[in-house]
Amino acid sequence: MSKKSSSNSGTVLAGLLAGTAVGVVLGMLYAPEEGKETRKKIKSKAEELAEQAKDQYCEVSEKAKDKLSEVSEKAKEKAENLSSQVKEKSEKVVSTVKENYDKYKNQTAEKVADIAKDVETELDGLK
Repeated sequence: MSKKSSSNSGTVLAGLLAGTAVGVVLGMLYAPEEGKETRKKIKSKAEELAEQAKDQYCEVSEKAKDKLSEVSEKAKEKAENLSSQVKEKSEKVVSTVKENYDKYKNQTAEKVADIAKDVETELDGLK
């Protein structure tokens, strides 16, 4: 549920409850009954509306918690997936660097040995 959608739902719900409450109170005030009886009805209706509001709040709150849990779980999965991908890529890079290091190390050692041999040959020729 998007923030805008949940905000609109809450606003609509509050408007409906307020409108209902006003309508009930006005209806009771203009009903031809004794004041004591009217106050009892108003109190009863107010308690009923408060209970309905509480129920609606609990329902919306529960939905929000469920959605938060769902989004949190998806974020966790994506983070784990991304972490796994980064680990794989870094392992490949490390492996490639090691292979190239070993390859060039051996080539360099061979070249140094060849140069040493050539220098030795030249020095022997100068004697």
